[in-house]
Amino acid sequence: MSAHTHAYGAGPHQYVELYRPAGQRRPGTVVVLHGGFWLSAYNASLGRPLATDLADRGWTAVNLEYRPSGHGWPSTFEDVAAGLDSLAELDVDTEHVIAVGHSAGGQLAVWAAGRGDLPADAPGAAPRVSLTGAVSQAGILDLATAARTGIGGRAVPKLLGGTPEEVPQRYALADPMARLPLAVPVVCVHSRADDLAPFAQSAAYVAAADGTARLVEVDGDHFAHLKPGSPAWAAVLEALPALLRA
Repeated sequence: MSAHTHAYGAGPHQYVELYRPAGQRRPGTVVVLHGGFWLSAYNASLGRPLATDLADRGWTAVNLEYRPSGHGWPSTFEDVAAGLDSLAELDVDTEHVIAVGHSAGGQLAVWAAGRGDLPADAPGAAPRVSLTGAVSQAGILDLATAARTGIGGRAVPKLLGGTPEEVPQRYALADPMARLPLAVPVVCVHSRADDLAPFAQSAAYVAAADGTARLVEVDGDHFAHLKPGSPAWAAVLEALPALLRA
């Protein structure tokens, strides 16, 4: 399946890929956010199999690329926000939009779901297109703990430009754990066998979410989430209809 590419900025990372179903469309729009610890070694190619599978199943899917952490705070967050807001310029349903993100993309998906509650001067505030929910696939949802325990090495301090002690105001804006409670539902899909993004990241987030998030435990390793046909991906597909009706 071919995708139509739309730029939301002038940079080489600032684009979305739009996948439309060939037949009857299901309600809503699903935005895929790839992972890779926000590093430049990873890109939108990770999300293409998922976006393709979504479109094959009848959903309008958007694979969103963004500037990696090497561009400095807050470029990654600005890009995710701009990419989502660019959906208002496309012929897609913007009333029912959810984000599905893997690993670092899970953090971005859940962060984006809370954009409406950000302070007015924060990166990504005042969304033109709001999310009705998010799915985190093995997401990094507690950035402060991830930074202190070295998940992904120095990936989190590189993303935010420092440790929680050095730039606490950035963690307060970017860390999903710090943005609770959310006004929209979150589904966290994770495996205890994951040796890159600890299961405890999702478990702690759901425990702190006061009923706005739920945890779906699946089998497989960290990369099982990227494989259409896997139990981990099946759990995402099962969650979509309810989230898109939110």
